[in-house]
Amino acid sequence: MIIAIASGKGGTGKTTVAVNLTLSLDNVQLIDCDVEEPNSNLFLKLKLERAEDVSIQIPVIDEEKCTHCGKCSELCQYNALAVLPDKVMVFKELCHGCGLCQMACPQGAITERDRTIGIIEKAEGEIEFLRGVLNIGEAMSTPLIKRLKEKMNREKTVILDVPPGTACPVIEAISGVDYCLLVTEPTPFGLYDLRLAVELCKELNVKFGVIINRDGTGNQDTEDFCNEQGIPILLRIPYDRKIAELYSKGIPFVREMPEWRARFKDIFRKIERVETEK
Repeated sequence: MIIAIASGKGGTGKTTVAVNLTLSLDNVQLIDCDVEEPNSNLFLKLKLERAEDVSIQIPVIDEEKCTHCGKCSELCQYNALAVLPDKVMVFKELCHGCGLCQMACPQGAITERDRTIGIIEKAEGEIEFLRGVLNIGEAMSTPLIKRLKEKMNREKTVILDVPPGTACPVIEAISGVDYCLLVTEPTPFGLYDLRLAVELCKELNVKFGVIINRDGTGNQDTEDFCNEQGIPILLRIPYDRKIAELYSKGIPFVREMPEWRARFKDIFRKIERVETEK
């Protein structure tokens, strides 16, 4: 089973839920897909090793063959190519590696080369762990997330720590999962972004439920929204000083508060029942 942990905004406790759920289950693989800021291992403290570089293909122009017809620039949807009278400029940071320019070039003047955008690191121990690390200043995280998902171990329960928001990296991470846990907080900002995340899950036809973090703060609007929409609230994590102190020390709270393991296991059982009812 593949379970994504997502949120419409950052800072709601998404990684907290992903790590504590992972540590509460057996035979599990955790993949940190938040490649711009992967922080799951701040809590796990695993010894990581470099697994592979991840690259995309970008165009290389043979100026001797190029007639500067402009076909490549015309077809590029990302403005990664600019055709001048005597030169073609390639803006590698804008290129999405789709290869359309190469296919469309009537002179065969375009080849491709690898451009590394990030790396994948891994660790094995109590759990199987993978994370992507996007290069500093790199704009495109989606290809790295896609490569991470190709390494999912279908013989285990797979937990995906998804990037925040509802943009392309989130769509890539959530697509095709069995269930999505949406982590939110009982505040106006939390509710606004939860609405966006709910619409995304519906659009992708992904089953989902909600975890309310920092329960006891804010107001009842988030809970009222879930009740009105028939969205299951699978867990409430209270605004608790001990949980906050453990978090500040980089300690998953299930390790110091073992009663929470049973609550996270109960979430998993509920998701299993949803899958059985399909």
